[in-house]
Amino acid sequence: MDRRSLFGLTAAAGGLLAARTVLPANAQATGPAHHGEPRLEPQAKIAQQQQFRIGYTTNTRGGWESDVFLGISEGREIGFRYFEIFGASFCATPNGMNAPPRDKQPMKTWPGGYSWKYDSVKVTKREVYYADRWEALQHRMYEIGAQFTAITGGALGGSVAFHDPAQRKDVVDNHFNMTRFSRRFGCDHQKTNAGPRKQPNGTPNEDLKEIAITLDLLGKRIREELGMTFGIHPHLGSQIQNEHETMYLMENTRPENVGLILDTGHITMAGMDPVALAKKLGHRVIEFHFKDTAKKDLGGTKDVPSPARDMMNDPYFYPMGEGGVDFPAIMAYLKSINWRGHLNVELDTSPWRPPMESARITANYIRNVLKLEL
Repeated sequence: MDRRSLFGLTAAAGGLLAARTVLPANAQATGPAHHGEPRLEPQAKIAQQQQFRIGYTTNTRGGWESDVFLGISEGREIGFRYFEIFGASFCATPNGMNAPPRDKQPMKTWPGGYSWKYDSVKVTKREVYYADRWEALQHRMYEIGAQFTAITGGALGGSVAFHDPAQRKDVVDNHFNMTRFSRRFGCDHQKTNAGPRKQPNGTPNEDLKEIAITLDLLGKRIREELGMTFGIHPHLGSQIQNEHETMYLMENTRPENVGLILDTGHITMAGMDPVALAKKLGHRVIEFHFKDTAKKDLGGTKDVPSPARDMMNDPYFYPMGEGGVDFPAIMAYLKSINWRGHLNVELDTSPWRPPMESARITANYIRNVLKLEL
């Protein structure tokens, strides 16, 4: 082959390679790529091959609360591959910094002598990726070797007044835009809480009716425009906490628009049995949060904690296997109905040891007791 022919083939090959890196029309228009690499296409949605995909949430107080990437990196070192993150973690803050823990009360010393020190939390600069620096965030995750299972909720400072018809458009737009952001990373579902609890004795039916309307509209838009599923997360201290509130929403929203995020810890501490609820609403569950609680609370606590309870000195959630939630029974039921989806581990606080060591306890339980691969 002469040099002219070789040059022609080389140029053609170069043209093909260049064609593969052309940005789509809706690609990020701002922010340089890291280290001069070509910009990345949005990660394609890949059908889940395994029955259960194990994730971990990295917001644990006691060491991970002000550095989302520390949690992801240490979780990956243990063996977790998928991570669920609050979308607000990637939004700009008013002062440009990550906020340290708000409370600095004296800390309990636990058996073995461990005591968490608030002063060890460093105030760091906030790394802002939402809404138009998704490519830079994708590079960070590739460097760690991790993927997102979900980027949840809405933007920092966005409306979460699901009960207020006057704010309905703002609420839907806020959460839809974060869902669209998460889709760039291959996420196939979205979850959210329903805003802070207004009345300690329960959310009134007139508010639940408005919440149901908002959730249905949001879920419909997510399904039709993004091809993703959407679920509401009953959560202590939120508008949706107890069984009445949970069942009202399940009965007054369309299954194709609104699913359920069943959190074994929050369900138990709100007085419900997570095993019984899984059997009742298994067809609506799109994601489980696996979180353990004290053995005395097995089947649903008789003493629902108030928001004033100090979860660092008086915690009620534990690493998997250190409490009383019957995870083997939940797994047996899910296998019996051939349920497929995300099992996401979450631990709100780790006052007894660094969060990485609590995550390691959970990882060992998943592998050795539940016989699941991370």
